[in-house]
Amino acid sequence: MAKKELFGLCPYVTSQKVLTGKWSMYILYILSQEAPIRFNELQRRMPVEMTHTTLSRQLKTLEEEGLIQRIEYSQIPPKVEYSLTIIGKKFEKVLDALGEWGEEYIDYLNQKNC
Repeated sequence: MAKKELFGLCPYVTSQKVLTGKWSMYILYILSQEAPIRFNELQRRMPVEMTHTTLSRQLKTLEEEGLIQRIEYSQIPPKVEYSLTIIGKKFEKVLDALGEWGEEYIDYLNQKNC
């Protein structure tokens, strides 16, 4: 019997596959806090280890998945801004819940290590 492809059928598998990038949720979090935001400003807010190439790749993937939009202005110097799409904005409540759980887990880790 062939394995079932659950993408597009199971909400958990679909969500996991869409958010596969290491920095996807953090990028979405930043865009949920301040948008539109230019590439260089977004890169300044990312962890030191994130390279220009990695950020570009993550943004392209999130754009292809429909979670963010890229607006390019034809001017010199070139200006590009990123913001959440309608479906990307719906992810904000998930980010809020993850942030709350993350804070609780950090507290748990701190108590465990005392």
